[in-house]
Amino acid sequence: MFFASDNWAGAHPAIAAGLSANAQGYSAAYGEGDLDKAVYRQFSEIFEREVAVFFVATGTAANSLSLAACNKPGGIAFCHRESHVVEDECGAPEYFTGGSRLHAVDGALGRIEPRNLARALDRFVPEFVHAGRPMAVSITQSTEVGTVYGLDDIAEISAIAKRHGLPLHMDGARFANALVALEVTPAEMTWKRGVDLLSFGGTKNGCWCAEAVVLFDPGQAREMGFLRKRAAQLFSKSRFVAAQFDAYFRDGLWLQTARHANAMAARLAAAIEDSSLARLAWLPQANEVFAVMPKAQAERLQAQGAAFYDWHAPHGFDGHAGEDEGLYRFVTSFATTAEEVDGFGSLLAK
Repeated sequence: MFFASDNWAGAHPAIAAGLSANAQGYSAAYGEGDLDKAVYRQFSEIFEREVAVFFVATGTAANSLSLAACNKPGGIAFCHRESHVVEDECGAPEYFTGGSRLHAVDGALGRIEPRNLARALDRFVPEFVHAGRPMAVSITQSTEVGTVYGLDDIAEISAIAKRHGLPLHMDGARFANALVALEVTPAEMTWKRGVDLLSFGGTKNGCWCAEAVVLFDPGQAREMGFLRKRAAQLFSKSRFVAAQFDAYFRDGLWLQTARHANAMAARLAAAIEDSSLARLAWLPQANEVFAVMPKAQAERLQAQGAAFYDWHAPHGFDGHAGEDEGLYRFVTSFATTAEEVDGFGSLLAK
């Protein structure tokens, strides 16, 4: 019963097979091989326009390089107070940008509230050298608490960013989970709603180690190439990242794995709802479920083999947790089985 993180899951068998199939022979290095180029074309087909794609190893690298591409002296990037770039990157965005900073914006359950973003941006006059100047807005899709920005939400945030002349970045570590939750196309969830650059994640959804920065303006590609090299993210044997994405996209595997993870989250949420010993903190929209339960109950479940983490209550959480209760996060993945979920539900019922 492994619900600690989708990072705990291994590689999907089809992706492991893709790696093995491309392990022999020779291929041009540094992203210049035939398979690399084929995968770049796949990205353009998926997004319905020409895009520039840069493979990296981690989501931290993708986010940090994306913000570095938007950097200005004195730059400020605006993101949700509990976003991954703020809470979980160990200062990497500031490090990669050489000293820019992140400005936290509030909003309920992981999503930036547009009015708060507008007020935050109005605080900084670009000509006022002492305060610094806005350089980008970043949103997380799906969010750190399992919620999803709707298309209108993305468009509204983008419009605010564009009024200030700022690019909009999307942290898509769980991009596929949000995509299938909304039942829209990649184009509809990104550039058609004003997203300028994307951290495209595959690792949480069945890949071994495959992330990418996607630029919807290929004219920015030259600068990103230098940024990636300087950040030690240009792989010589990049065909092994390409092989993962090639298998990931084939026959819609990436959408199948995301749908499965989301379905398992919904099944888990139903088990929690049926329990008298735990309750949902809010309704899940992707593959993360949050529940309130007695701390003693959580310890009992963990002792019986369930893996999950305690969690800080996010901004906008209006539920009640007593002194003897805690908030806990459960994450499902492509590898989660119905049997695991039902087994956990059985433990909850005891």
